[in-house]
Formats: sequence, C-alpha cells, structure tokens
Amino acid sequence: MLNKEIQPVEYITIPKADYDKLIIELEYQKNQLAELKRLIFGQKRERFQPSKEFDSIKQLSLFDNVQVEDAEVEKEEISYSRRVNKKVKKQPVRKSLPPHLPRQEEIIEPKGITSNHKKIGEEITEILEMVPSKLYVRKIIRPKYINVETEKIIVADLPSLPIPKGNAGASVLAHINVSKFVDHLPLYRQRQIFKRFGYKISASTIGGWFAKTASLLHPLYEELKKATLNESTYLQIDESPLKVQDIDKKGKLHQGYMWVVRNPIKGLVLFKYNKGRSRSVPEQLLNGFNGTLQTDGYTVYRDLKTKGNIILLGCMAHARRYFVKAKDNDYARAEYVLSLIQMLYAIERKAKEQQVSVQTLKRYRNIYALPILLELESWLKENRIKVLPKSSIGVAINYTLNIFPNLMRYIEDGRYEIDNNMIENTIRPLAVGRKNYLFAGSHDAAMGYAMMYSFFATCKINNLNPYDWLFDVLNKINDYKVNKLFELLPISPTSLQNL
Repeated sequence: MLNKEIQPVEYITIPKADYDKLIIELEYQKNQLAELKRLIFGQKRERFQPSKEFDSIKQLSLFDNVQVEDAEVEKEEISYSRRVNKKVKKQPVRKSLPPHLPRQEEIIEPKGITSNHKKIGEEITEILEMVPSKLYVRKIIRPKYINVETEKIIVADLPSLPIPKGNAGASVLAHINVSKFVDHLPLYRQRQIFKRFGYKISASTIGGWFAKTASLLHPLYEELKKATLNESTYLQIDESPLKVQDIDKKGKLHQGYMWVVRNPIKGLVLFKYNKGRSRSVPEQLLNGFNGTLQTDGYTVYRDLKTKGNIILLGCMAHARRYFVKAKDNDYARAEYVLSLIQMLYAIERKAKEQQVSVQTLKRYRNIYALPILLELESWLKENRIKVLPKSSIGVAINYTLNIFPNLMRYIEDGRYEIDNNMIENTIRPLAVGRKNYLFAGSHDAAMGYAMMYSFFATCKINNLNPYDWLFDVLNKINDYKVNKLFELLPISPTSLQNL
C-alpha cells in the first residue's frame, strides 16, 4: 500500500459575535425540532408533576398559618398488629336508572296460578330501552265555513310557523341545528339519516332551512350581543380560525375567524364572525366596553382605541403552556416556574372547594398568592439574562415577563379568574365541529354559525337543554313582542332579572 501524506487540518477563525449568533440559531433550530416531535409524538395535556427534589417547603397549604422551618424532625418507628377480616368479594351493584325517565310497565304473571295462590310481593327489574327517532307529518286541517246569508267564508288562522309557507316544523329545525352545532353532525350526514327514515332531502333544501332559521333568530342574537357587552365590567375574549368558501377565491378557502366573548358574571357567550384578525375587529366589537378584559398575549388587544377605558387581565394558563414546552430545553428552570404556578392553582382550587365569597377570595389571594407572584417575577427577571432569548425557556421567560403586570391583576378582584380556560372550553365545540364539516359554505353561513354557537354555548353555561330551548323559541319568536324579545334568551329567570 502507498503511504499517503496526511494533510494538516485548517481551522477557520470567526468573530465571537458570529459564533454567538450561530449558537443561538442552533438552539432555535433544536427547539423547533423538539416542538415538532412533541406535536407529532408527545402528549398534548399540560399536566405537571414536580420531582421529589423540588423544595417541599414551598408546597403551601391554603388557609394554614403554621410556619414551616428548616429543622430536623425526629422520627419514631411505631409497629402494631391488627386482625384482618377476609371478606368475600362483593358482586358489583348496578346503578339505578334515573327516576325522571318515563316508565312503561310490563307485568308478567307466572303460569299455573290458581285461587289457592296469594300475592305476597313483586320482583321488579328495570331495563333501559330506547325508541329510535322517527319522522311524521303534522297534518293541519282547517274546515271552511260560509255564512249562507252574507256568503262570507270563515276559516281558522294557520298556527304560527317558523318558516311561513315552509314544510319544516320547529322540531325538525331544532333537531338539525342541535345535531350540527352540539353533536357535530354535518348537514350531509344528517341528509343520510333522513334518508334512512324514508325522506330524501336535497342539500339546497336543508341548507335553506338553516339559512331561514338563522334569519329568524337574528333579532334574538342582537339581544344576546347587547346583553353580553352592555353594562359589563369584566369580559373574556379569544379568537379561533374557521375556513370559509369565498366566491372571490376560486380553488382556495378563506381563513376567517370566530371572535368569542364570554361574560363570566352574567353567564353569557357571544360568537362573532369576521373575515380577519386585525386590531379593528375587537375595537369595533368592544367599542362601548368599559372595564377589565381578560386575554392571552396576542398583541392586537394592547392599546385598543375604544370609547371606554379597558384594563387588560392576563391568562396564567397561556404563560404556563410556554414553560410546559420548555421542559425539554431546560427542565430545572421550567420545573421551578411550573411548581410556583401549580401552587397558585392550588389556592384557586381550594377556594372553589370551600365555596368562599368573592370578598374572601380576594383577601386570600392577597395573603397567599401575592408572595408567590412576587417571587415568580423576581426569578424571571434574574434568569432572563442567563438564557438564550430564542431558546424555549428564553421565549417562555420573555413572554411571561412582558405580560406579568396583567397576570398579577387577577388578585385585585374575587370575580376575576386566574386564566382564560373557560372561554377556551367554550370554543372547543367549534374546534370539534370544524373537523367534521371542514368549512363554512359562505361568509353569511359563517355568521349563522356564530349565532348558533352563541346560543348553545349560553345554554350550556346555564344548564339548559339546547333542543328544548330552541324548539320553544322557534314556536314563539314570530309572535313575540320586539321589546320583550330578551325574555327568550337561554338564561335562567334569575339572570334574566339582572339584565
């Protein structure tokens, strides 16, 4: 073999500034790859369990004034004996069926009963049964009479129908809308169900029924909008995308947005569709609002130009989410912050379990939550300069510090919530629904979607059956006085008095 001369290695010298820039870029790319792997293979839940090494002294007990000190505790080993009774494994007990369900009795007499037999009791077995949905035709017959003297013809007035001159009753319209926006069944699947019932319905017909229902309920939607926004001092807001067909964009879907406003005090929810996501949308929607607005860190909510004075309240869940993502990047720092946030939520959970008043909750937050928040803020400022800005932990720290005054503001009022999770739960039916129907057929249809999601979300908050409510409203709304229309809103009678 020939001996090859080994070439000397040439080293390239680069400025330190360029080297630092490359390190930051490498860290950023590593974080992007870790985030992609987490989205594909990882868990989406944000549950956090602190390690045993975490300082257990910081695990506060709410309403417990005992001071914990770093002192060695003498341990004493105690042993005892007890008698264990061997129990026979019990058979599982079947849960009784709800008493409010109607009962259809079926009596089965034994064979061979004679006059010598005397009844001494009954064996009762209850079985849950179901009658499948079925279609039927409501045939309204109105006899016609003529006065033989005046020759005037008399006929009874036709009952008020949701769609005049239409052949869809309130029960069908309510079923279609609840199936689509509560049970997430697209209209084309409902057409298949109708076909199984023996009635073929075209796409244009069922779509027209929905459009006419939305038009009928639009005045009530405006009443819900006024009730949600007017004379309110605390609102939550968020937005979620929705694909929409647009005749001006052939072959493409338009990216529209559902803007969602929740009124925690009144128990009302408003969905509002808009083609864009710019600052002008919340400015127009909240133009007359004067109070506290709870949001995530989206920049359009900052410095809104409206008639009222808006104070922003942050969402602790959004801040926590960044540190959950940062665990793979810097577990020690992420664990510390997540443990502090976990303590804040423990305070809220304990207060909810004890059903404390609004005033008491505010007082306890200032006693127990405020020291944790101040410690968290101090730690964030101290560690901000110790991490790379583009790393996951750096992004989490910078995001949280930028909105920290807003995050602390929830301790100022017992009515305020620590996060925006309730409005995100309100948006969840929209997220599930669009996975089934994929997109709205037009911008007008998207506005109708916003209307129905508003009504059904409010029904859920107020524990109302959405079908029963909509069926009742569709039967009444055509004959209801305009100045009394707010009485049909899906809220409890007590809340109705407070509007």
